[in-house]
Amino acid sequence: MPHQWLPLEGETRRLHLWPHRPLTQRGFAGFIGVTSALIALPLFAALGSPVLWALLPFLAAAIAALWFALRKNARDREILEDLTLTPTRITLSRHDRQGRRDWEANPHWVRPHLHRQGGPVPNYLTLRGGPREVELGAFLSEEERLALHDELARALAVLR
Repeated sequence: MPHQWLPLEGETRRLHLWPHRPLTQRGFAGFIGVTSALIALPLFAALGSPVLWALLPFLAAAIAALWFALRKNARDREILEDLTLTPTRITLSRHDRQGRRDWEANPHWVRPHLHRQGGPVPNYLTLRGGPREVELGAFLSEEERLALHDELARALAVLR
């Protein structure tokens, strides 16, 4: 599961959440290399003919588009949510491409709320308390949000 409870620091508990990142840099390079080789394989039949020069720009454009799409996806997945629980304050910080956004509330009033239906996705997880309701773990799967809700409810109960 792409979240981790960090070791206790006094009375402070911290939770880090991040999206799945299954494609490593080495995997990216291997995928682009293998795809390039497979796309270039039919070109051997066209070696020495003018058809080769007609096909090359399209094959290069296909590889470039694939490269661009995978890189953009990797940049969009650079998200980190940091939830800090203390006896006096709960803080949620979200770091993504738009910058950093913070939310704070008194832990006595905060409740994790699981919208089983009616949310944008099944098992939509939010934190209620303070001036507004915020989403937690938007990038997690349904099962991961359900498990996180239970863990978070236990952590808040211990905190109170």
